[in-house]
Amino acid sequence: MKLRKIALIALCLAVCFLSCNKDDDDGTVPVVEVRDRGEQQDKDKDSLLKYFATHYYNSSEFEAITNPTIADLKITKLADGADVPDGSTLLEKAMETNLETKEVVFADTNYEYYILKLKQGGGVESPTFADNVVVKYEGFTLDDAIFDSAVSPIGFDLTTLVPGWRKVFPQFNIAESFVENGDGTVSFVNQGIGVMFLPSGLGYFSQAQAGIPAYAPIIFKFELLQTSQNDHDNDGIPSYLEDIDGDGEVFDENTDEDFDARAGFIYNYIDSDDDGDGVLTRNELERITYVVDTNQGEQEPVLDEKVEFEVERSDNAGVITIKTLKIVDSNNNDVDDYLEKDVTTNYNE
Repeated sequence: MKLRKIALIALCLAVCFLSCNKDDDDGTVPVVEVRDRGEQQDKDKDSLLKYFATHYYNSSEFEAITNPTIADLKITKLADGADVPDGSTLLEKAMETNLETKEVVFADTNYEYYILKLKQGGGVESPTFADNVVVKYEGFTLDDAIFDSAVSPIGFDLTTLVPGWRKVFPQFNIAESFVENGDGTVSFVNQGIGVMFLPSGLGYFSQAQAGIPAYAPIIFKFELLQTSQNDHDNDGIPSYLEDIDGDGEVFDENTDEDFDARAGFIYNYIDSDDDGDGVLTRNELERITYVVDTNQGEQEPVLDEKVEFEVERSDNAGVITIKTLKIVDSNNNDVDDYLEKDVTTNYNE
């Protein structure tokens, strides 16, 4: 899978010289110039808009299928001088309906990207930008060359993928249900389906990949099938909530500024002691136990998911025991205990 993590620190490109004669044309490895992100975004936007003006999709045929998949979706280049076939929609025309323009700030740059929303997905859940997803997908460039695909369901951690995936998937719902087939495969019903059109800055930017040149916008057809919440450091706080500044990324949050010579910065979402006070983050969260007797008509508590998280439950003949962890600001200074080094309340003692 090509969707490797792209760090938010500046790219550092090295020039490698081979031991050879100065006159040998093969003596150096070409260097990719690091371009200004804003200028490159303008170029990528122009390229994507030109793509929309020259490509159409089989809209009527796709919409007529009861439970379509990305295999049913055909995006085709319009021949010079030809008209869009009946039952198809030019992507440029779709911008008036279901081809949505989105804006996001990433790496201090204002980006526009596009989502062709075909099916929202009938499931209740949507992933956050830091969760796991199960998907099918097909990736291709603006010249319609496929560089990667998964025809069977495959799982990924969104924090390890190109930034565009973290921006797009939270806007879709998972499948409504699934059916286990007799041959060991699974069929999903009413899954989220779309196409994302990403500028290079939300893809690989200057890092060329197999089949993807540097600074190339990229496109993905996808089906969102399932999701599960991540707590990468098992500290009791879901990883997406360790994005303190709310920018949709977890690679710029490092409260205690700790660093490992081999691993690099230890960001909060992978740091079991976020404030470096010697007390594990998990132990600086309040432990709460709820006992709900459904036989007596009692209802489960409604948790504020921004500060309290279920970690365990059991059901004994209708008596449900729910254990949670809750973020605490014990001195009411608007800094949570697990982020304040001077506060070392240990709820595990």
